[in-house]
Amino acid sequence: MLTLVPGRMGGSETYARQLCAALARVGRLDYRVLAPRVAGDAGCGLPATVVREYGDTRSTAARAAAMARAALFPGRLRRAARLDELDAIHFPLTVMLPRPPHDLPVATTILDLQHEEHPEFFSRAQLLYRRRFYRRPLLESRIVITISEHARRTILERHHLPPERVRAIHLAVDHDRFAPDGRPRESFLLYPANAWPHKNHRRLFEAFALVRRERAELRLVLTGIGHERLTLPPGVESRGHVSLDELIALYRTAAAVVYPSLYEGFGMPCLEAMACGAPVAASNVASLPEVCGDAAVYLDPTSVESIADAIRRALDDPPGGGVEQAARFTWERCAREHDLVYEKLSRGHA
Repeated sequence: MLTLVPGRMGGSETYARQLCAALARVGRLDYRVLAPRVAGDAGCGLPATVVREYGDTRSTAARAAAMARAALFPGRLRRAARLDELDAIHFPLTVMLPRPPHDLPVATTILDLQHEEHPEFFSRAQLLYRRRFYRRPLLESRIVITISEHARRTILERHHLPPERVRAIHLAVDHDRFAPDGRPRESFLLYPANAWPHKNHRRLFEAFALVRRERAELRLVLTGIGHERLTLPPGVESRGHVSLDELIALYRTAAAVVYPSLYEGFGMPCLEAMACGAPVAASNVASLPEVCGDAAVYLDPTSVESIADAIRRALDDPPGGGVEQAARFTWERCAREHDLVYEKLSRGHA
């Protein structure tokens, strides 16, 4: 986890930390977390070694410099991380740094291949970064872990890997925190998403305007970063980056959560919303039907009318079964499935 930058990596950080915490509870193996100086707490209950030689990565420039040094001088970092003591190594944040010795079995998690399916959503610099750092894990990992069957199919179709080398392990939700609390629902929709191109805010605003003609009291609440770049129409407000407690309170009181994303590798906000009992209207693309099952109203994210109609249906006839659907996704299950991968890798090293 040397490339972890706390508070900057969204779902990737949640996955890595929650996996460690769950392995500390239910794991059967001996683990060591390799953490950077900026995230010494990354073990989350597992033994952690802070690899100070990796450098400080608080800023974008410092992160780029640390990654460049690690790529140019892998031997020094391998010795500092004591990779020769390991039976296997897992890179949950995709980037294979330090580059392991050729005889050490490797698993790498690749959350999605959005940059290959939708390059239009990325800047030139982002595409160059992803193409460079995603290629090596696909070629050199003994096992590639991904987070949905949709992502697994995409990897197999685009890179022609043997099926046994790619394993889908679903993410999960912390059910101790994400749960209904009986509070009444209020007259607002919630969209928890940063203002990235694939999050489709423009079409959502148009659909919301259609619905608000009939329901003048309805509001749309946004959370996440980057909304200052958007022009917010009447009835729409941005809370910006909110704490986890604030987000949970919004899930528990929203009339519905609307999620018209054009692409998702998994769809964690939909799962969190269902766990809190919120009705969900979600896109019918990528991994979202896999995650939401029969517990959501589905929409075509390219159609303003479809988004508006799904909002109406979620408000007038809320889908049931969300809490039960979310209950299928636990971090303990996720951790046990990772353990099976680690055991397979370790046997190959024996």
